[in-house]
Amino acid sequence: MLDLDTCYRILELEPGATLEEVNRAYRDLVFIWHPDRIPKDNTRLIEKAQEKIKQFNEARDQLRQHITRHGSQTSQRATSQQQTYRSSPPPPRYQSNSYTYRSYHAPREQQQTSGHTYGQHHNPAYGSYQRQRTAAPPPPEPPRTTPPHKDMSGVNLQGANLSEKDFEGRNLSHANLSYADLSDAFLHRVILHRANLRHANLFRANLLQADLSYADLQEANLIGADLSGADLRGADLRGAKMSQGNRLLVKLTGARLTGAIMPDGHVHV
Repeated sequence: MLDLDTCYRILELEPGATLEEVNRAYRDLVFIWHPDRIPKDNTRLIEKAQEKIKQFNEARDQLRQHITRHGSQTSQRATSQQQTYRSSPPPPRYQSNSYTYRSYHAPREQQQTSGHTYGQHHNPAYGSYQRQRTAAPPPPEPPRTTPPHKDMSGVNLQGANLSEKDFEGRNLSHANLSYADLSDAFLHRVILHRANLRHANLFRANLLQADLSYADLQEANLIGADLSGADLRGADLRGAKMSQGNRLLVKLTGARLTGAIMPDGHVHV
């Protein structure tokens, strides 16, 4: 059985997420990794997708059970604190012990007066200690929920055989991939900003949510490629193979095409 932290990480969520957030993250990830979206002859990626779906199902089921029993930690904590602050009577004033009184959240003016009096008349070292307490370092940043992009920017892979390679999440901005064979490659969320993909073979490549802004895709083979959610703003697609006759053979669901030069030379608006 997976622990809760692992479940949140698998679904790319922060701990304490609501049931609605869990369900939404699950749907998004299953859509991206569904085996039906992968070419049938690419058994390696199909097996990887099936394992991913299994993890998503297990993580969602465990978080659903946890939230149903205990509720969202974030919402519970916020609600509890609001109720406490609204319903609790004002704290008692302990005039005989200014430090104890300050722990009950006295007004700022009284805290300053009380702390100054206590430091002067009772404990000279308290002023130094108080400065150290107020100057405590901020809490550490929460751990990243997704790994950073692997940097391959500017790499020269001209004419390379990269068929079926997995480049998920990598930074290939400004890379030279002209004439490269990227057929059936897994390029989910890859960064190809201003990359040279002229004459590249991207047959059936998975480019979901890829950043192809201002990329050079002239004469590239995009038949069967999945560009759902991809950023193609400003990309040069002149002469790219994307259709057969009047039938479009590229998935462009949710793709951003503003300013892209389309295969026939017109600029998409």
